[in-house]
Amino acid sequence: MAFTTIDLFAGAGGLTAGFWLARDSAGNELFDPVFAVEHDQAAAATYKANFGIHVHDGDIEFMEPKVYPEADVVIGGPPCQGFSPLGRDRDPDSRTALNGLWEHFLRAVLEVRPRAFVIENVPQFQRSGQFNELLHRMAADPFLSQFGYAYGVLNAADYGVPQTRRRGIFMAIQDRSVPWPPPPTHGDAPMFEKPYCTVRDAISDLPAEPTTGEPTTAEDGSQDLHIRRNPRDISLQRYRVIPPGGNRFDLQRARPDITPACWLNKPTGTTDVMGRMWWDRPGPTIRTEFFKPEKGRYLHPEHDRPITHREAARLQSFPDTFVFEGSKIEIARQIGNAVPPVLAREIALHLARVLE
Repeated sequence: MAFTTIDLFAGAGGLTAGFWLARDSAGNELFDPVFAVEHDQAAAATYKANFGIHVHDGDIEFMEPKVYPEADVVIGGPPCQGFSPLGRDRDPDSRTALNGLWEHFLRAVLEVRPRAFVIENVPQFQRSGQFNELLHRMAADPFLSQFGYAYGVLNAADYGVPQTRRRGIFMAIQDRSVPWPPPPTHGDAPMFEKPYCTVRDAISDLPAEPTTGEPTTAEDGSQDLHIRRNPRDISLQRYRVIPPGGNRFDLQRARPDITPACWLNKPTGTTDVMGRMWWDRPGPTIRTEFFKPEKGRYLHPEHDRPITHREAARLQSFPDTFVFEGSKIEIARQIGNAVPPVLAREIALHLARVLE
């Protein structure tokens, strides 16, 4: 019988998708979702469309604890913007509010009293004062002190995701010690049976030219997310200058006349901005504005355009059968914020081995 799961701060359902993909040697499901919480309306709609279970589409802070059903496992990724380097521009009050949302996750754990729980967040969370408080509660609370736990930073590429993406994972299991980390499945060294999954593996079969201007769904339920942008001519000129693996510094050297002044006046900085991907490496971390090359290494390895929503979803390891709800901006946010399902599957398999 499958372990039942509750997903908090569920987003589009990347964690749940990975837990659902986890199977035993006979192909049986190991985990079965029964409930989720997600305050973003479009993301909640996506979750409902793919998993067909009840989603509380509101703020977790105002939920009555007794709303939670029984479950064996609680999983979730409390919002990370307050811990992430990308959230440093937020005002102190909003950072504090975001940083405290993990406490609502813990409140749900204490209400549901599951056999295990998994928290996903940015690596910086595990170096924060809030994380130290979490460890203190694991020792001091009568129920939580029954759990063995382990934590660390996992790179999604090590587990078969065609993307370099580092995530902090905390796993706790009642009356068990937790071996760590989950055994990596992919890598360059001879010890790995499988090489890293690359951008070529993920997207090379897609059409060179995007096929739609907006998300569309066919009568058979398939969804076209190969969405085109309409860049200005000067943007196209800039794209053409960037070689495979190149970035804004190649643009500055080759065509200073079309390089934005803010870049010309800043001789140092990240090498991912206006970057072009490599075919034969894992992709960069996919964030919510992957359709803007000025935000990162989001130019297609070969074609002079940013990657599309479909390409981003594949680099996040979502299957094409996963349907996203909302506008193209809302869908981009869901893709960029998600836990890659293939990484989540390996976390789920590791958890199941210890639970059984």
